Parts: sequence; C-alpha cells; structure tokens
Amino acid sequence: MATAPPLEFLPPRLDGRVLALGRLVLPLWLRWRCRITAVEVEGMATLVEAMRSFQAGESRLLLAFRHPSLDDPLSMAQLLWVELARAGRRQGLRFDPAPTGQFLFDRGIPLWAGPTMGWLFTHLGGASIQRSKLDLPALRTARKLLLEGPHPFALAPEGATNGHNERLSPLEPGTAQLAFWTAADLAEAGRHERMDLLPIGLQYGFIEPVWGPIEALLCRLEEGAGLVPDPRHDLDPSRLHGRLVRLGERMLEQMEAFYRDKVHLALPEDRDPAAATAADSADPESAPGFGPRLQRLMDLALRRVEQSFGMQPCGSLTDRCRRLEQAGWDRLYPARPPDAEPPSPLARALADRLAEETGAQLWHMRVVESFVAVSGSYVRERPSQERFADTLLLLWDTQCRIQGQTANQRPRLGRRKVRISIDRPIEVDGRLADYRRDRRRAVQALTEELQQRLEGLIVPSPLD
Repeated sequence: MATAPPLEFLPPRLDGRVLALGRLVLPLWLRWRCRITAVEVEGMATLVEAMRSFQAGESRLLLAFRHPSLDDPLSMAQLLWVELARAGRRQGLRFDPAPTGQFLFDRGIPLWAGPTMGWLFTHLGGASIQRSKLDLPALRTARKLLLEGPHPFALAPEGATNGHNERLSPLEPGTAQLAFWTAADLAEAGRHERMDLLPIGLQYGFIEPVWGPIEALLCRLEEGAGLVPDPRHDLDPSRLHGRLVRLGERMLEQMEAFYRDKVHLALPEDRDPAAATAADSADPESAPGFGPRLQRLMDLALRRVEQSFGMQPCGSLTDRCRRLEQAGWDRLYPARPPDAEPPSPLARALADRLAEETGAQLWHMRVVESFVAVSGSYVRERPSQERFADTLLLLWDTQCRIQGQTANQRPRLGRRKVRISIDRPIEVDGRLADYRRDRRRAVQALTEELQQRLEGLIVPSPLD
C-alpha cells in the first residue's frame, strides 16, 4: 500500500440526463438487487404539501431520514422520484422541476465502493463530506443548497447505518445546525420563506416468512466460527435464538483469544460476582457478561489503534471509529503544501511504509465498526424474523471483515417491503430567538426533538 494524493472534495454536478436514466433504472434495481418489491408510504399528503410549499417559494425544506440500511438512498429516490410525483398527479399538481433531492454522502464511499459510485452520487446532486473533521467545503455547499438550491436537501441525522430496523442511533447535531443556519440566513436576507425540517422514517420488512433462509445463514455463520450447526434445522424462534447466543459467544471468545494471545492486549479480569449478576440480570439472554465483555474488547482494540496514531480515547465507540478513520485518511492521503519540495525517494518509501502500517491498524477499527451495533438484547426483546435478520447480517459483516472479505454483497434473505413514514414538519423559524440566545442549547433541543420524532416513526415488526 502506498500513499495517494489528498482526498478532494467532490462537489455536486447534478445532471438531468443521469437523473433521467436513474428514474428508469431504479424500479428494476430495487426489485433485482435489493429485492424490494413493495413500497408503503404513510403521510404522503404531508410530503406533497411540503413540496408544493417549497416550489411555491413559501419554504425551504430539509428532509431528515432514518438510515438503518445501505438501501436507504434508493428508498429515498423511490419516494421522491416515483411516489411523490405520482401522488402529486393524483391531486392535480404538476411539480416543476420533477421531484428529487440533493444530499451529502460520506467521502469514504468512493474508496470502498469504487470511483464510479462517487461519480454517480455527484451527478445525482450529491456532495461529499468527511464526517470526522470540519469539512468546510462540504458545509458551505450544503448551506448554499439549503438556501438557494432548486431541490429539497436530504440528510441522515444518524450519520451512518446501524443495521437495526427498530433501533435509532443517537443523532448528530449537524442536521439541526444546518437548519438553524438556513433559518438565520433567510432572516438576515429579509426573505419570508419558512425553514421546515421534515422527519422521515425508513423501515424494512419481509413480505413472506424467511425463517428457512435465516436458519441457512445461521448455519453458514456457525460453520465460519467453527461450530457444528443443528442437523435438525429446527425453525422454532426460541431454538434459533439459543443458537444465535451460542454463535455470538463463540465469536467473542475467538476475538478475545486473538487479542489476548496474538496481539497481547491485557484484557481485564472477570468482574466481581455482584457486578456480573447485575449486568446479566439486565440481559438474561446473553452468555454471562456478554455485553460488558464485548464493550471491553472493542474498547481495547480501539485503544491499540489510538496509541499507534498518538491519539487519546474520546467519545463513544462510534465517535472513536470515525476519528480513527479520519486519522488514517490523513496518513494514507497526506496533504502537501503547494510550495513544498518533492519528497526524496527515502521519504517516499517511509511514507509508503507508514501507509502499509496504517492500513493494517485500520483493520482493527473496521472490525469494531462492524461489531459495534451488536447487542445481546435486540432479538430477545422481540424475536421477530426482521430482528433475527438484522443481527445475523451484522455478524455476517463482522466475519467478512475478520476474514478479509468485502461485506458489500450481503445475503438477501427474501422479498422485502419498505415502509416510509412522514411526520409533520418542524418549523425551525420559531426557535430562531432561542438559537440566538444560546446556540448550543437550541441545537441540542432541536436534535432531541428530531430524535423523538424519528423514534416515534418506528413500528414493531410482527411476531409470527
């Protein structure tokens, strides 16, 4: 692995021809690749009115959508390109221009999905952002599009997928901050448009029972972890749950042994019996202390990378993963002053050696990133096929990372539907006085309300 030129900001280059082709290909791609064969939309009248108001110059519109899956951009495209346009026609409305949205996407996507994906996203109206640093070009672009763009702007306030259809990650404050910036910009310019923040829920479910494919995937993961699958292939959820717990415990044991015996990390000793009893009683489905053991292991793995990068632990595991990713990018794609002399062959060789070591260190972070959303209680709380699938696919991602394989081609367990729920808009203008008095508190309050709204759009999956 060698160093590469610095990561450049990828600006939006919205191209009507690419957009038109996307509208033609989208339904086929949803059915063939994503196996999404049904779309259910609740609250469409709210979105129709929000788009009418936006195009009439009465408001600016920020769409804040849940992000449980990598399929979410396609679901949002289906909502705007197909469902919204169709609903408008039913009400005698002709949207001009045709509905779409502009957005931010993670600058890392073209690195793991290929430069073609970066080209596609920018030509569909997206702009890249490096999430773990103050990316001023991205923020300036988003602010300008929110204020003046011809289309609504869309953001995922969670910042990344968490793999859980029925659990929302803590929201990042950036969405609320952008909404306040736009409201303040409108007021300063003497414009009378409202600044509307519209919460949108996305949730996926199976159209028919998929217990057979779930059990087959569980067998594959058990074999990958060195376990012998149950030859009876019993589809009873309680038995499947027992096997799932055994699988999680086995994977954790092997990861602990690797970090203890091969990487030589000093794993903490077992907790005292009183602490173990308290934790296990809160999560009785797990093997003893599974949750705390997993948290300790991931913390130590990240500390190892942080130490090699000269960093101190700060924030949640997810925050630390992002900071390490950015630090890795700074090494792999180093910036060089324009007037700097070309590096000597020896300096280049040392930089390439550092890049090799950085890639190896980031492997540990990627494993944690895949495993961080796994919990011992998600399936126990509601043993539906959707929750089983969510958890097994996260474990599949983790095994892929450990084995050095790509996790891009996830198994598809059956035909799915996407449920899109649209809440009433949050009018940001009414909070502008609070924002001027105390910006941090106002951003926090708006973020908390958005979190509550998005959580309220989650519907429990049915139990078979």
